[in-house]
Amino acid sequence: METQAQLGIIGGSGLYAMEGLENVSEHKISTPFGEPSSPIVIGTLGSLQVAFLARHGIGHFINPSEVNYRANIYALKSLGVKWVVAVSACGSLREDYAPGDIVVPDQLFDLTKDRKRSFFEGGLVAHISVAEPFCTDLCGLVQDAVAATEATVHDGGTYITVEGPRFSTRGESNVYRTWGMSIIGMTTSPEAFLAREAEMCYSVMAHVTDYDVWHVSEEPVTVEIVMRTVQQNTVVAKQAIQNLVNQLTPEVECQHQNALAEALTTDASNVPPETLQKLTLFTDKYWGA
Repeated sequence: METQAQLGIIGGSGLYAMEGLENVSEHKISTPFGEPSSPIVIGTLGSLQVAFLARHGIGHFINPSEVNYRANIYALKSLGVKWVVAVSACGSLREDYAPGDIVVPDQLFDLTKDRKRSFFEGGLVAHISVAEPFCTDLCGLVQDAVAATEATVHDGGTYITVEGPRFSTRGESNVYRTWGMSIIGMTTSPEAFLAREAEMCYSVMAHVTDYDVWHVSEEPVTVEIVMRTVQQNTVVAKQAIQNLVNQLTPEVECQHQNALAEALTTDASNVPPETLQKLTLFTDKYWGA
């Protein structure tokens, strides 16, 4: 695997391009899992090669349930990406996480039901550990990078991912609050789990756009509310990414970059050849070519 980029940025609602990149090239990548959401743009930012992918496609035409999360993560992995920062819009389920704030969550609750959650299938089983679904080291760097912009940033919280594309009912929103959820969105699952299977460090920069529908003194979430706040925070997101680049060096290592070491369950001799070929990007490190 040739390293063409070290840092991958997955842009969510409102972030469809990454300004400030130099020596830019566009890559249309095909994967064994289909086509990514968009061509991947690679460029230099500071001392790092950065790969940018628009999760919902250029022009936002892919809904959260239709995103090909496996193709997106596979494509970034094939470029040599070792850190992934996802920029996402979210609703707040807490009074103290206000619209306009940014949250770097440390836990994840998956309530989706219609999505492919693993690369490992077709005769190869891997049980990946996701007790801590986000990379603690990368999350700390992302939090510092956002704080340097002077935006309000919150350290930690549980992100519940719902299927979408509809917004929650008031009854659902109130239940999520009783469960102790902090923020709600539609894209972090299975993205985080797939990044772990791909042995990449993963963190979310979650932009609070609304109070979902539980807050009786605030109007229920609408697309107009979400996009208005996202547009205001896009400048913060881009500046935070530039700040983050200044803190990352290619030599930084993390335990998640060896996450498959104890996860591969099936003996290599029992895996069908077509499955081995499909997953060689992940398994060659352990089983050889």
